[in-house]
Amino acid sequence: MKTIPYLLIAIRFIFGPIIFLLAYLSGAESKTIILILMYIGLLTDIFDGIIARKVGVSSEKLRRLDSQTDLIFWLSLGFAVYFINPELIKIEWKGISLIFIMEALCYIISWIKFGKETCTHAWLSKLWGISLIIAFTYLIGFQQTGWSFYLMVILGLISHIDVILIILILPKWHYDVPSAFHAWKIRNGVQRKKTTFFN
Repeated sequence: MKTIPYLLIAIRFIFGPIIFLLAYLSGAESKTIILILMYIGLLTDIFDGIIARKVGVSSEKLRRLDSQTDLIFWLSLGFAVYFINPELIKIEWKGISLIFIMEALCYIISWIKFGKETCTHAWLSKLWGISLIIAFTYLIGFQQTGWSFYLMVILGLISHIDVILIILILPKWHYDVPSAFHAWKIRNGVQRKKTTFFN
């Protein structure tokens, strides 16, 4: 049981390059398979943290591995959207660039302050993850942007601001910090409680 969280993360890690190659080689013909892999990947992301806590193996190492695997997985899906329908990306480049800039800022600020990448798994980031799933379903499955895309961009901006605030507020590096409010409590010496929202 203690190896299951690592296996789930490994599955998601493997799915990333597979999704990338399917989209690059087959384009829109592979969209159904890509969507299936995306939803299976989502399930692995939900259950790796839940199972890790249940069997007592949730640790800094596991959470950092989970975060970096998520980055690879979502980037692969982003490239898949481009390969399937590049015109959509060209039209919506401003919103997409904003998300990339905010993501880069989170990593840069965290590395400057703590010497390691961010690993907050904040609540707003999880909410943004849900909007990503919806947006990618429309982008890949129906080749449309619309409300789901703009919701994803707005929630992405808000969630990244929250992560940046968490990094700036924390006196030292922590993983699994639910929000900037919780970071403030940690800064003021209030014992944090383990969260169970998704992972």
